[in-house]
Amino acid sequence: MRKAIAFAAAFALAAMPMIAADKDKDEDRLMDCGAAIHEILNVPDNIPQNLLDKAECVIVMPSVLKVAFVGGGTYGRGAMTCRSGPRFEGPWGPPTMMAMEGGSIGFQAGASATDLVLLVMNDRGARAILENKVKLGADATAAAGPKGRTAEADTDTTMRAEVLSYSRSRGLFAGISLEGSTLRPDEDANARLYGKMVRARDLVLFNSMPAPAAAKDLLDTLNMHSPRNDSANKPK
Repeated sequence: MRKAIAFAAAFALAAMPMIAADKDKDEDRLMDCGAAIHEILNVPDNIPQNLLDKAECVIVMPSVLKVAFVGGGTYGRGAMTCRSGPRFEGPWGPPTMMAMEGGSIGFQAGASATDLVLLVMNDRGARAILENKVKLGADATAAAGPKGRTAEADTDTTMRAEVLSYSRSRGLFAGISLEGSTLRPDEDANARLYGKMVRARDLVLFNSMPAPAAAKDLLDTLNMHSPRNDSANKPK
């Protein structure tokens, strides 16, 4: 028994540096999310303001590398933040880390990295993503997001879609189809960031933990550019 306890203690001590290194990576990823959304929202005619103001949540996947796409599949890591409260009416709240896998994305020719931004447009889509793995186009309706003045022309598309997706690579910004990709909360990353296991829905909907310092730029940028939910009065 003593040997078993000693072995467990030694293993835990040996694992601590790896856990700390993984937490550093998670914090870096959160800061990258903040930098990406800061740059994107400060460029005119990218994401239409009226769509951002109606979004319940925003998902940012920064610097998705082309080399990570094997056999037409995708692999990305990022963060999702929602307007706080069960009706998504409050300020942007603590983020949950997210993972994206599967599906296929058409990169800009010669692109070495792509930033992805997803707007979650209603509470059904937000709750589905927070609860479990969802497949875009099947479990949640998805569409390439319109940008600039084209938002008005695509009203029917934007009203039907639960998720609108955008990409930025080599300075070019456009809507992009992510149908077939899956999204899920990254619970292991959340545990490292927040110091304990916490459900994504509790974290996002009920602000069960304070946001990490690494999320400051992400939340400050969204609260500055879209402090109010224009869809808050729609029937729920």
